[in-house]
Amino acid sequence: MGIKNKITAGYKYFVTITVLDWIDIFTRPIYRHIIIDSLEYCQKRKGLIIHAWCLMSNHIHLILDAKEGDNLSEILRDFKKYTSKEIIQTIQEYPESRRDWLLNKFEYGARYDKKITGFKFWQDGNDPKEIHTTKFLEQKLAYIHNNPVEAEIVDNPEEYRYSSARDYCGQKGLLHIEILE
Repeated sequence: MGIKNKITAGYKYFVTITVLDWIDIFTRPIYRHIIIDSLEYCQKRKGLIIHAWCLMSNHIHLILDAKEGDNLSEILRDFKKYTSKEIIQTIQEYPESRRDWLLNKFEYGARYDKKITGFKFWQDGNDPKEIHTTKFLEQKLAYIHNNPVEAEIVDNPEEYRYSSARDYCGQKGLLHIEILE
């Protein structure tokens, strides 16, 4: 991992994980639920702590950290590896009108990457930004929750199902969230 993507234990991070070539894959519930289930697994079994999140059509934003003794960088690596395989397998096995096109794009993405065999689903890196100040935290929290509003999917952040905005409005969202005060 390069210095640009260095994650240090004991800090909260804002990360963005993006699908290769910004392909709109999370327009279908079956793929969104792979992400949700995997995040939940990482919370329960790997020590992932999620403070905020928003899954859009081709990327996910998160504010997160890891429990003491757990490694956030390793959790993110495992999350990306698992979800990549699961989504590719789902594309292959379930009805998908874009199947050939998607598999071709993801196969082509892996063709020149020596670390990957078969298919490349996620872009490299997570672009982690260490959260040091309350101002930066508030800015990223607003950015995450307003993403679906800016994309004109909903009028209000808490209306978007695949986000922690509901949790910050006193409702129950899809994932367990440790609210940031």
